[in-house]
Amino acid sequence: MNTVISAQKAYELAQSDALCIIDVRRPDEWAATGMPEFGHGITMGDPDFLEKLATLNILYTTPLAIICAAGVRSAHVQNFLLNNGFKTVCNIAEGMMGGANGAGWLHQGLPIQKIT
Repeated sequence: MNTVISAQKAYELAQSDALCIIDVRRPDEWAATGMPEFGHGITMGDPDFLEKLATLNILYTTPLAIICAAGVRSAHVQNFLLNNGFKTVCNIAEGMMGGANGAGWLHQGLPIQKIT
């Protein structure tokens, strides 16, 4: 399933626990901008990425939405997860910062959680 989802729609679904948002950016990026409200930060390059994802107790049951800065890293992680048995993985292609795929989480004023 190669699905793109808007930041607004991802936020709406995450509010009702119908979607789990995974922010795959680096900790310095989280600290600079915050991460999506209801989001979980697991850096894309973390060698324990799948294990950390497993600690959320959502494996294979809750659809995932992957977000990064502008949609490139999230697309890579989406493909990685689909190739590792996940069935429903969406890409928030506009990312946190926006770009060709949309305005982005921050520019739409969607809620964030501060990371220190």
